[in-house]
Amino acid sequence: MQHFASTERKVITIDEAQDLSRHQRKAGRTVGLTNGCFDILHSGHLDLLERARSMCDLLVVGVNSDESVRLLKGPDRPINSQADRARVIAGLECVGAVVIFNETTAEDLITRINPSRYFKGADYNPDNLPEYNLLQRLGIPLVLLSLKPGKSTTSIINRIASANRHHPSP
Repeated sequence: MQHFASTERKVITIDEAQDLSRHQRKAGRTVGLTNGCFDILHSGHLDLLERARSMCDLLVVGVNSDESVRLLKGPDRPINSQADRARVIAGLECVGAVVIFNETTAEDLITRINPSRYFKGADYNPDNLPEYNLLQRLGIPLVLLSLKPGKSTTSIINRIASANRHHPSP
């Protein structure tokens, strides 16, 4: 029988992620970092995370805390708690570690993790990415990954709301 380990061990503190990144980089490995709300995980998220992982030895994923999601997305979000969102992301084979962070930008996360590369979806660019100047200052390459058309948490939520308006529950 194959050894199975709980994915809960992959959800770590920022201090642990900082140590892990330092150790991996010292050993000559590339550390990738990305972040997001990941409120309702969909195939667009998976596609982006798998492609990011293909470009590094270790992929660390920052998951916005419930408080920061509310600030970014509004009072009705998140749909899923930070613990649930982090655990689901940790369950993905391509993800090496998950960190929950409280800020609305990933600047502190980037500074602490000091990744070899920082990945974001191509809906961002140097003009609308809050972390871009920090990345430039630290010499961390930004890798923008194309998105799967029509795949977003907001579009999923809107489809559910629309279906509920057309077919209300008894």
